[in-house]
Amino acid sequence: MSESAHWRDYLALTKPGVVMLLMVTAVAGMFLATEPAGMVPLGTFIPAFVGLSLAMMASAAINQIMDQKIDAIMKRTEKRPLVAGKLTPKAAITFAVLLAAASMVMLYFLVNPITAWLTLFGFVGYAFIYTLYLKRATPQNIVIGGIAGAIPPLLGWTAVTGEAHPYAWLLVLIIFVWTPPHFWALAIHRRDEYAKADIPMLPVTHGIPFTRESVLYYTILLFICTLLPYLTGMSGLIYLLSALILGLVFLYHAVRLRFSEDPKLPMKTFGYSITYLFALFTALLVDHYLPVSPANVATWLGA
Repeated sequence: MSESAHWRDYLALTKPGVVMLLMVTAVAGMFLATEPAGMVPLGTFIPAFVGLSLAMMASAAINQIMDQKIDAIMKRTEKRPLVAGKLTPKAAITFAVLLAAASMVMLYFLVNPITAWLTLFGFVGYAFIYTLYLKRATPQNIVIGGIAGAIPPLLGWTAVTGEAHPYAWLLVLIIFVWTPPHFWALAIHRRDEYAKADIPMLPVTHGIPFTRESVLYYTILLFICTLLPYLTGMSGLIYLLSALILGLVFLYHAVRLRFSEDPKLPMKTFGYSITYLFALFTALLVDHYLPVSPANVATWLGA
């Protein structure tokens, strides 16, 4: 461990902002797996929450360990603890291994085996397959590797029920389709840095105009996918209204990004995409505990 190492450096190694957003979707998966107005038992919630958090933190740490050379080139990541010399690689690896081991033990023995195995799949997919291979191999890296980052709601669901229900996979689909427009908006803004680091992100290999179009097309597909929870009977009118409003605002950002050269738009789109996902999953939870159906509305209006 570096003499200047501090607990904040270890925290930064785990990408807490990213982990927090992923855990919002995982927690949503837990509560959506319950019966309407039901609660997740604390005996399940606590070990699942801690175990999944540790796994995501370990995955983020491995990502930074593998990407030290790239991080040193890019302005966005040049102050990360390993690049800045605040942590040694040995200390970071030890920390990541301890997090991963604690996560697997907790999930397997205190939650259930299926959640542990699916978590391991996501961990390997992001920390190794995406970081070591896909990120450097293809401009479709974020699409192919997106499945690893999309599974937290499935993990939350299986933690409660022990089964991978189709509704849980529907939540995975939404995040999977959300990932490309979210990340490509950032990649447009950081295009020159990715080119300098020799990372074949879509704006580098296919140009910014093509990437702008791709963001718009994926946002349209996302808008359609987010209607599925209502159309399949998973959610009610509160969610539907929220999905429509949030989706239309996302489309507004994507259309502006497609047809305007304003250099501020990529980061505005990226920033909104984070707010969008958080708000969408919050709407799913609100709808789950305050269900409103067309029949309810008709009854209220009749009264």
